[in-house]
Amino acid sequence: MGRIVDVSCLDVSWTPDCVRGGGASRYGSRGPQGGWIHHSDRGSQYASEDYQEALKQVGARCSMSRKGDCWDNAVAESFFATLKEELIYRGTWPTRASAKAAIAQYIDGFYNVQRRHSTLGFVSPIDFEVLNWEQRLAAA
Repeated sequence: MGRIVDVSCLDVSWTPDCVRGGGASRYGSRGPQGGWIHHSDRGSQYASEDYQEALKQVGARCSMSRKGDCWDNAVAESFFATLKEELIYRGTWPTRASAKAAIAQYIDGFYNVQRRHSTLGFVSPIDFEVLNWEQRLAAA
């Protein structure tokens, strides 16, 4: 798993409008080559035709586990377990907005830039991206 790029819909259910709305602009500005991956469970809102179409409209590829196989999405599941262990279970927040801000700070200020990931060769997601781009440029 690479960088986590959006938490704009944490305070609402992910809906097609959320995908098309504020969060989608972050994906476009980040400009991942080959699109981006949206990890989710098999909830009916994520599997719906309207939701899948919204993902296609913003250049996303849907990643959800096969029925009865949680290992399909193991890296995404690992992120959520890490988020809970390193942040959620260690604090309390008086409002939903303050919890959302704490999660965004954790992701943007620590998880993406400092935390080393075994699936990325024990570098942070941003360091992994930089190394990947440097290797692509050197090969060109």
